[in-house]
Amino acid sequence: MSKIPVYFMPGLAASSIIFENIKLPEDAFEMHFLEWFVPKPKESLEAYALRMTKEIKHKEPVLIGVSFGGILVQEMSKHIETRKTIIISSVKTNKEMPSRMKIAKKTLAYKLIPTSLLSNVELLVKYAFGDNIIASRLKLYEKYLSVRDKKYLDWAIENVILWSRDKADEKVIHIHGDSDSVFPIQNIKNAIIVKGGTHIMIINKYKWLNENLPKIINPIEKT
Repeated sequence: MSKIPVYFMPGLAASSIIFENIKLPEDAFEMHFLEWFVPKPKESLEAYALRMTKEIKHKEPVLIGVSFGGILVQEMSKHIETRKTIIISSVKTNKEMPSRMKIAKKTLAYKLIPTSLLSNVELLVKYAFGDNIIASRLKLYEKYLSVRDKKYLDWAIENVILWSRDKADEKVIHIHGDSDSVFPIQNIKNAIIVKGGTHIMIINKYKWLNENLPKIINPIEKT
C-alpha cells in the first residue's frame, strides 16, 4: 500500500519550521512542506494558488494549511484534486473573519499597516500569532517567521482581508482552538474544537495534532 502524501502550508510570514514537531507515522504518510514565495506585482490570490500547485508532485494529496496558509490551500484545491483539505487556526469563508478585519475591509484601514515596520520581530510575531504572546517567548517564535519581504507582507495582509469566499466548501476539514485570538471561536462553524488551543496551536498543541491528524486524514473503515 502506497503512502499518503501530505503537504503542509505555513501561516502568514511563517516558514515550514512551524511544523517541526508534527510527526505522522512514516509507514503510512509522506510529509512534504511548502514555503511562501514573493508574489508577482498585483498577483491575485487565485493566480498565486495556481502557481503554488506546481510545487505539488503527487496526485490527490492531502493539503494542510495553517491560518493564511489555510486560506491558500482552499484556493489551491480549486485547481487540483485533493484527498483531503484540512485547515488549522483558519477560516472557511470571509463570514468567519473577526469584526476588526471586516471593518478594515470596509474602511481600507489595512492599507495603513506599516508593513515596513514588521521587520521588527515583536510586531511581526504579534501580528502573525496574536496579541497574547508573552515577551519571554518572542525569541522562540522569531525563528518561525522568516518571510519578511515587504511586497509579500503587503500582498498577504491585503489578501487575508479581501478574501472573497462567502460560501464554505463542505469537504474542508476545519481544526480550531477555542482560545484563538486572531480568529475567535464564536465566529467559527463546523470545526473540530481543540480545548485550550490558541492561534499558535500548531506549535504548542502538536501532541494533540500528532495523535489525531492520522485518524482525521485516514479514518479506519468500520466493518
